Amino acid sequence: MNGDRSPASPAFVDTNILIDVGRRVADAIACIEQIEEHGIPGISVVVQMELLIGCRDRAEMRAVERLFRRFQIAPLTEQISAQTVDLLRRYRLSHGLQIADALIAATALVHDRPLVTQNQRDFHFIQGLRLLPYPNPFRSS
Repeated sequence: MNGDRSPASPAFVDTNILIDVGRRVADAIACIEQIEEHGIPGISVVVQMELLIGCRDRAEMRAVERLFRRFQIAPLTEQISAQTVDLLRRYRLSHGLQIADALIAATALVHDRPLVTQNQRDFHFIQGLRLLPYPNPFRSS
């Protein structure tokens, strides 16, 4: 993560939620705020890359860079790479798992943190991956 002394993130966040934060979607904003009540949210560097690739101009790039300051960004590691390859071997043919989703899921698995996403169907089949509900990831049961 960003620095060795950072506390563990309470959850990793998928790209789709951050896109909606940028669009000022109330549920997405509330979701991030709820995670922040428990610590600094995490994102995979893949999420960072996906958001950067989606920028259409310098103003959007600046806004995205400001947004990143709210997150611990987990870099790719050998362990994440190996976990990603394993996930693709297990789920590519049976469930159509995509590379970016496999990398994001592997990051959450390696860091032993849950993932919050709007697209639960893209991840629900991954054994061991804990998915938190959107838009209320820490709602009381």
